[in-house]
Amino acid sequence: MKTMTYKGYAAQIEYSDEDACFIGHIAGIADVIGFHADNVQDLRDAFGAAVDDYLATCEKLNRPAQKPASGKLMLRVPPEVHGAALVAAQVKGMSLNQWASQALREAADI
Repeated sequence: MKTMTYKGYAAQIEYSDEDACFIGHIAGIADVIGFHADNVQDLRDAFGAAVDDYLATCEKLNRPAQKPASGKLMLRVPPEVHGAALVAAQVKGMSLNQWASQALREAADI
């Protein structure tokens, strides 16, 4: 899966047959930011404009814009999964953090 991205934000895109257009939302944040267009280039432009407007609005309101991810991730997994991951990381000569980052990157297809 490839994702439309702009300034670190990703777009979740759907097609509305009823409206005959693409409808997008910024993914990974709690604030609801939407945009739409009837072709891909206009959709990219609308996405960029939505992100820029969101950032400007946050600045005007003197509040930080939400970020899709901080880079810190805490997981709770069963002990057997944790153990197997530790072994897999050691076998590859990696730390668990390096191994998990690589596994997540591959799973997310980025």
